[in-house]
Amino acid sequence: MIASSIAASGMAAASARFEQSAVRTARAPLENLETEMVERIGARTAFFANAGVMRTADDMAGALLDILA
Repeated sequence: MIASSIAASGMAAASARFEQSAVRTARAPLENLETEMVERIGARTAFFANAGVMRTADDMAGALLDILA
């Protein structure tokens, strides 16, 4: 299903954004700390939103299989 692959791609991108922000903070802990926190919160929100899309796509596929059975 295309929605699942799009959501998986979005989750991977959000995870990468979070990881990159953590690396930047580890390199320079006191430089742009507030910007990096906002970036991590945004990445976390994007990850959970994409996880919700994936859950919904899975539920829809299950409902379709129930109808066809």
